[in-house]
Amino acid sequence: MLMIICTQLRSFKFITIVFFLGFVSKLSAQNSELFEKYSKEYADDVKVRLAKETTIKIEIEKGELKITESSKEKDLYLNESVTFNSEASLSYSYFYELNKIEASSFSFNKGKYKEIEVESFKEKDNLDDSFYDGTKTVSFIYPNLKKGSISELNYSYNIKNPRFLNPFYFGESFPIIKNKITYIVDKDVKLSFKRFNLNENKVKFSLKENRRTNEYTWEVNNQNSFDFESGSPSYKTILPHIIPVINSYLKDNKKVNVLNDVSDLYNWYSSLVKDVNKEDVDSDLKNIVTEITKDKNTNVEKVKAIYYWVQKNIKYIAFEYALGGFVPRESNDVFKKKYGDCKDNSSILYRMLEVAGLKGNLTWIGTRSIPYTYEEVPTPVVDNHMILSYEDKDKTYFLDATGRYMALDLPTSFIQGKEALIANGDTFKIRKVPVVKAEVNRTKDSTFIKLDGKKIIGNSSTIISGYPKVDIFNSLERKNTESKLQDYYNRRLSKGNNKFLIKDIKEKNKYKYDEDFVLNYDFEINNYSKTLGDEIYLNLNLKKTLSNFKLDKKRKNAIEYRYKVSYEYHTVFEIPTNYKIDYIPESVEISDDLIQCSIKYRVEGNQIIYDHDIKVNYILLNLEEQKRVNELIKKIEKNYKEVVVLKKQ
Repeated sequence: MLMIICTQLRSFKFITIVFFLGFVSKLSAQNSELFEKYSKEYADDVKVRLAKETTIKIEIEKGELKITESSKEKDLYLNESVTFNSEASLSYSYFYELNKIEASSFSFNKGKYKEIEVESFKEKDNLDDSFYDGTKTVSFIYPNLKKGSISELNYSYNIKNPRFLNPFYFGESFPIIKNKITYIVDKDVKLSFKRFNLNENKVKFSLKENRRTNEYTWEVNNQNSFDFESGSPSYKTILPHIIPVINSYLKDNKKVNVLNDVSDLYNWYSSLVKDVNKEDVDSDLKNIVTEITKDKNTNVEKVKAIYYWVQKNIKYIAFEYALGGFVPRESNDVFKKKYGDCKDNSSILYRMLEVAGLKGNLTWIGTRSIPYTYEEVPTPVVDNHMILSYEDKDKTYFLDATGRYMALDLPTSFIQGKEALIANGDTFKIRKVPVVKAEVNRTKDSTFIKLDGKKIIGNSSTIISGYPKVDIFNSLERKNTESKLQDYYNRRLSKGNNKFLIKDIKEKNKYKYDEDFVLNYDFEINNYSKTLGDEIYLNLNLKKTLSNFKLDKKRKNAIEYRYKVSYEYHTVFEIPTNYKIDYIPESVEISDDLIQCSIKYRVEGNQIIYDHDIKVNYILLNLEEQKRVNELIKKIEKNYKEVVVLKKQ
């Protein structure tokens, strides 16, 4: 009987194992071999691009260039977040005319993929850019997309201006198995390539010469995803890419220059603006110029008055189409509408200076998101912004009226360090916008405190200048209630701990362009000091600002800041009656070309005086520099923990 039961148990176990193996086999069959392979290889990625193939044809038809671009993309989705990828889009513009778009999703079922075509494509305007806006977006949804699905997208463009060949990137935020681009170019067209961040061993190049065309092919296989971290500089500094440039072509056996060098780019730009502001100046605009400059004694003072007026009165709005993305509107139109984009602001600045008998120069410039120089890439890819330049003796002022509260000496932060292409009639100048010194962007805080039990009570005067002042002014415009204002200042001026509370605050020079912003206020900090027996422990490091600049050791990319900055903290502590100093921390100082910092203590009568100075002297740090900065900050953070000890007499 026992033998029969054991035999039955073994049979049941065998049946269970067979059933389980069959179930697993059935589960496995629900996924394709592609999914099984890449879901293991790229377990942390949402999707993998199986292939992208792009072909750009550059031909000469009837003496003119004809350029078409065709692309095919095939993506495999690796996890459940695929639903967030169901919605997709393509952008196009006057210069990039969308010719064809086809899209499908493929779901794996019963050992094969089944295609479902996208049937609905919706078009909308895209108003995100500040220079050539006017782009449109076609959006669509891949049907029934789920884990293990594949999407396919085929599209083509007619490129209507030969100056607008786009960069081609060999990497993305997801892995790419095959990425290939081919340029099929008429032999009468001279084409060059600018290379950036390329590993020549990984990105393979080949040239095939045919009877009438040259074929330039670039290909990379098995490219891992690139990490994009918070604070990283533009992806253009990270991703491997090429920028194609059409230098010239033959028309009736004569050479036609397109973009050989910077002079070709400038000649095209200047041809677009040569007919702007030809009509008579609006009489009201002329009267305003006369009024705001009548008591100004120097040319620079007149420029300043006009510049500030435009910032205050002309609202920045970007809306462009076609060549309108490059051609400024008439100053009279801008004046009447009281709004415009960067080119329009430059247009009205130019005209107002002209009315005042002064000469400004239209200026093309790239923001810091664009890492190229004009010499490297003499194409419209190099810039995305327009300002006005004014020269006085040997100094150039860069007037960008898209910002608000920008003093004449302060360029907008996003063009610091960038090359500016300055119009000068038939010629041009290239000038570099200076990076504003840390001392200009200063926060100077003078604080007087004393103890009231465990509570600190005190008053402060905080002086703010440069870009931090501009940031505060822009923030204050949105604080339209007393409670919002109080909450903002409690956070912005916080000292000691989270029990910091401002009791009263007075603003001086609010919204003034050329004056430092001054804040005078009373405050208290509850439960800040500690008492043990007859000893009081107090940390005079009320602002541990340098810790904010400490960086994650695991970062993989450079980090970029908006501007350099400096801080000066001066704190005077009144020693309580019947107490004496038992311990005072030693002073400390670090000095490096990246960071300078000091903490100093001294005693004067019944006061302990604490001075903490910081200068952050960089806007970009590579990985090695990040390690250096962290080591420097670590030395200061030890002193941030130091306390003053007072003993009852």
